[in-house]
Amino acid sequence: MRTKAETLLAQTDRRLLSGREYRGVSRIDGPLVYMRNTHAVGFGELVEILAPDGSRRSGQVLDTSDDAVVVQVFEGTDGLTLPGTGMRFMGEPLTLSVSEQMLGRVMNGLGKSRDGSGTVHGFAERDVNGEPINPTAREYPRDFIQTGISVIDGMTTLIQGQKLPIFSGNGMDHNQLAAQIARQAKVRGSSGDFCIVFAAMGVKYDVARFFIDSFEETGVTDNVALFLSLADDPSIERTITPKTALTLAEYLAFDKGKQVLVIMTDMTNYCESLREIGTMRGEIPSRKGYPGYLYSNLAELYERSGKISGRSGSITQLPILSMPNDDISHPVPDLTGYITEGQIVFERGMQARGIYPPINCLPSLSRLMKDGIGEGMTRGDHPHLANQLFASYSHVKDVQNLASVIGEEELTSLDQQYLEFGNFFEKKFVNQGFDEDRSIEQTLDLGWEALGKLPSEELQRLTDEEIAQYYGK
Repeated sequence: MRTKAETLLAQTDRRLLSGREYRGVSRIDGPLVYMRNTHAVGFGELVEILAPDGSRRSGQVLDTSDDAVVVQVFEGTDGLTLPGTGMRFMGEPLTLSVSEQMLGRVMNGLGKSRDGSGTVHGFAERDVNGEPINPTAREYPRDFIQTGISVIDGMTTLIQGQKLPIFSGNGMDHNQLAAQIARQAKVRGSSGDFCIVFAAMGVKYDVARFFIDSFEETGVTDNVALFLSLADDPSIERTITPKTALTLAEYLAFDKGKQVLVIMTDMTNYCESLREIGTMRGEIPSRKGYPGYLYSNLAELYERSGKISGRSGSITQLPILSMPNDDISHPVPDLTGYITEGQIVFERGMQARGIYPPINCLPSLSRLMKDGIGEGMTRGDHPHLANQLFASYSHVKDVQNLASVIGEEELTSLDQQYLEFGNFFEKKFVNQGFDEDRSIEQTLDLGWEALGKLPSEELQRLTDEEIAQYYGK
């Protein structure tokens, strides 16, 4: 009499190679491989795919049930056949071998060498899904990170342990800004080594080359771990790239005590890959065809930032996403804004006027800024100065709208002064060179120089002492 296992093998016409290894799949659809009649397989389990030519690829269980298992293949399914493909279920989640030696290396989305310098060696195996931080163990972010970018440091200050996304658009200068921040960023008011983990998803080769060359020319390569998933790589690899990058960041921050800044670009490409997989699986789509779990999926990534009580390291995230059609209400920026602590918004009109970085400070904000600036952190006048610059620039927009109706010649002398302030603010305060690294003191002094274009009576957000000390100096 046949055993149950022998009956299953006869029905599926395949051979059980070992306890967790099978030969022959039932369906291949894009980057997904389907296999029926397996043992009980865990969600997210690591899979080794055995190709007909003898090569091996890696994958992860995307869905599992009593009837079938769905595996996403990171290296793509080209060359795989239904009868000739085997699968070995490893019984453990996808892990990344991490070490400090990964700083200075260029890797693909799976953490494998891309720079031709040999195998990337790690000393600890970590689950790429990370371990959730106990909310009661989190420390409130308070330490200022100086990016050297005036409009960020002065108006939307980045705080250590914060997640502050950049909302950009296709063809805008977000790649240049990301490279500049990676070169210039430094922690003030906190101990510990500072390093960068940079993850690029779905970028073109020339963009990837730009990042590498930029880091090499400025001598910061040894302090940057670069994960690159190029546009011609399998799209499925983009879904794992931010996870591997954050896994290394967690090791460097919480095991080695480093202050880690994680820059991820472009999160829209990541979300597009999720939508592609959801469509292949036949899932019921949500807004604009994205899967209904997009919010929770993004939250799993963004919430891996922060500080843990009793540990000296921290993870700060600066995700960059391009808004399709510059629509800030698109699901990707919309959901990102709900999860993160603010946003930095690019304006296409400012880029057209030759302003770099083209950041519009009016829709931008940093919700943790108030706790990381002021006396003992940046400078005592910083909070009031930022409020005054914001209020004055907001009034500039009203004056510009009025001028478009009645003409600049009909404006009052005060309105003319506001236009002069707005022009100086954009051309001198916001605009700066790609290689220009400004200290926070230079930024604040430049802000006071801009306010010098206005009469002191208009500076109602500042104290008399601050005006006496800085105004007109």
